[in-house]
Amino acid sequence: MSTDQLRVVVADDQALVRTGFRLILESEGIEVVAEADDGDQAVAAVRRTRPDVVLMDIRMPVLDGLEATRRIVADRAQEPPRVIMLTTFDLDQYVYAAMAAGASGFLLKDVTPEHLTAAVRLVRSGDALLAPAITRRLVERFARPDAPTAPHRELAALTPRELEVMTLLARGLSNAELAARFGLSEATVKTHVARILGKLGLRDRAQVVVAAYETGLVSVGSGPGPA
Repeated sequence: MSTDQLRVVVADDQALVRTGFRLILESEGIEVVAEADDGDQAVAAVRRTRPDVVLMDIRMPVLDGLEATRRIVADRAQEPPRVIMLTTFDLDQYVYAAMAAGASGFLLKDVTPEHLTAAVRLVRSGDALLAPAITRRLVERFARPDAPTAPHRELAALTPRELEVMTLLARGLSNAELAARFGLSEATVKTHVARILGKLGLRDRAQVVVAAYETGLVSVGSGPGPA
C-alpha cells in the first residue's frame, strides 16, 4: 500500500489532541478514518474501518489503551493494524506492557508534526518505532528481574547465528553495528532479523527485544554487548 493510502484511527480522550493529529496527518495525505475517545470505541473503530495504524492513548476512560491494544492485536478476524502508543511521559511504565501486548512503539504527545507522520509511515512499513537501545531501557526499567521466564516454543528453531543476532539486537545494537560485528552486509542482517520474526511469530524488532528478555535469552541488567 502506498503512503498516500495510509488509513489511521486516532484514539485519545482529549478532543484537541485528536483534532490536532487529524489536521497534521491529513495535511500529509494520510487519511484519518475514525476517532475514538475511549478504548471501547477504539476497538470498535478498528473493527469497522480496518486501518493500517492506530494512534492509541494509554490512559483513557471505559477501557484503557493497554487493554484496547491487546484486544485489537488478538483479533484474528483480520490482519491487525500497527499500534503506536501515545503518552505524556517519557518511558511511561505502561509502555513496556503495551509493547508486549503488541504495540509497535510509542510517541510523546508533544511530538513534532514531522515526527508524527514519519512514525506512522515507519510502522506501516513493518518497522518498529523504537530503536533497540531505547526498547532495552524500557525493559530494564520496568521488567521484573525476578520474573519467571517463559521459553518461547519456537526459540529452539533459531539457528546459532539467529540467536546471536537476537541477543545483540536486544542489547541495543543497530543493524549497522550487527553487520560490523559479524562481518556481514546490512541486507544480510535484515534477512536474519526477518527470519527471527517469522520463526517466532513476532511483528517487529521491538517485539524481538521484548521476547529476548521474557524468554531469558537476555537478562535485565546484562547491558549491551561488548564493542
